[in-house]
Amino acid sequence: MKSNRIISSILAASMLLSLSACGKKDEKKETSAETPAQTEAAVPELDGYNLLWNDEFDGDKMDETKWNYEPHEPGWTNNELQEYTTSTDNVFVRDGHLVLKAIKSEKDGKEYYTSGKVTGQNKTDFTYGKVVVSAKVPEGQGLWPAIWMMPKDESHYGQWPKCGEIDIMESLGNDTTISYSTIHYGEPHAEQQGTITKTGADSFSAKFHEYSVEWEPGEMRFYTDNELVLTVNDWFTAVQGEDEKPYPAPFDQPFFVQMNLAVGGNWPGNPDATTDFSKAEFEIDYVRVYQKPSYDTNVKKPEKPFREALPDGNFIRNGKFTEAENLEDDIDWKFLLFNGGEGSAEIKDGEMIIYSTNCGTEEYSVQLVHPDLPMRKGHKYKLTFDIRADEDRKCIVCVSAPNAGWIRYFPDTSIRLTTEWQTFEYEFTMNEKDDNNGRLEFNMGKYKDTATIHITNVRVEDITG
Repeated sequence: MKSNRIISSILAASMLLSLSACGKKDEKKETSAETPAQTEAAVPELDGYNLLWNDEFDGDKMDETKWNYEPHEPGWTNNELQEYTTSTDNVFVRDGHLVLKAIKSEKDGKEYYTSGKVTGQNKTDFTYGKVVVSAKVPEGQGLWPAIWMMPKDESHYGQWPKCGEIDIMESLGNDTTISYSTIHYGEPHAEQQGTITKTGADSFSAKFHEYSVEWEPGEMRFYTDNELVLTVNDWFTAVQGEDEKPYPAPFDQPFFVQMNLAVGGNWPGNPDATTDFSKAEFEIDYVRVYQKPSYDTNVKKPEKPFREALPDGNFIRNGKFTEAENLEDDIDWKFLLFNGGEGSAEIKDGEMIIYSTNCGTEEYSVQLVHPDLPMRKGHKYKLTFDIRADEDRKCIVCVSAPNAGWIRYFPDTSIRLTTEWQTFEYEFTMNEKDDNNGRLEFNMGKYKDTATIHITNVRVEDITG
């Protein structure tokens, strides 16, 4: 009979012997006569955890007992432009930091990019623990640094995304005020993501920040500078059309840490003339992995009942905008700006009013959303709203799935706004897996339209017969 507890102390001890700590960097580097015990003591202890392994990058080159180079040709994934190499021009240790550097050159008469990616696969794999990484990201359009984790055996539950992926930190070089923490899983592809914003002298490119994940059976908690960013506990994995694997699959197997600096790709877009490759360096100060003496693996997936509609049948809260609310939090209505979008929103006189000064580069660059919509497979829904603009312009409306690969339960639908109030009404049937977190979106970016928009009387109803 298999035990329902994972005992990690023996593993921790053995890894500590083979991967002894180099220690916290000391400003007085000349005092190198410290004993190993003194050096190891400089790494902070965490209550309830043992240090499993760490790298403080105090040597003169990358420690290949802990890390692998992972070379890949351009376009290997996500339409990225870089070639990952084993060159010390792209991966090197400098002043106590591991540096992953992107380099722009020319090949066959065309722009060519190289960069660095390192992984701990088959060297520092582990199951459950706390990963703590201090890093500073580079600025620049098209740069995409990441600290993330993948399973040692990707085929155990099937290829991505069925195998699972843990993204401790990602940032986009065109906006280093935002850091993303995400998990990917399942089939169909699902994801859950949290973000944190730090501006000015605190941005993620201006200074080092500490990113961490506490990975336990049945729950993951992501932090930035000890501030909670995301908690997840309701993932799944399955082969399309088959039953789900026993929870907490796929996050119940050995994973490894990896770090890379991508150039271009589907998410960040390609570099442009503003990208300064002389500064395209992703710097990592330390990586520390801690583990509890044991973990209780006898966990069950939490039940999350579907939210009930309001007494009038509407799933939209504050749909008539009679109450002022915080449009920056994740409760009810939220106003968002991305990719060059500029503007603001307010609730006034029973309307949501959106002011745009720059439409940005994407439809979602100026965006109003209402999350937490219960979407049930086979159910029929009706969406209605009243809308006008100060000048004729375009708007895109949809019901999306932030936790299910951003598929659409109600497809992106372009509407032409006039200065007169119009009522729009749509019916749609949800044919995907049950989802307690559908999201209504009004997307107002990209099309050089910046006229002010007014919205009211928003309703989403379940009209299943």
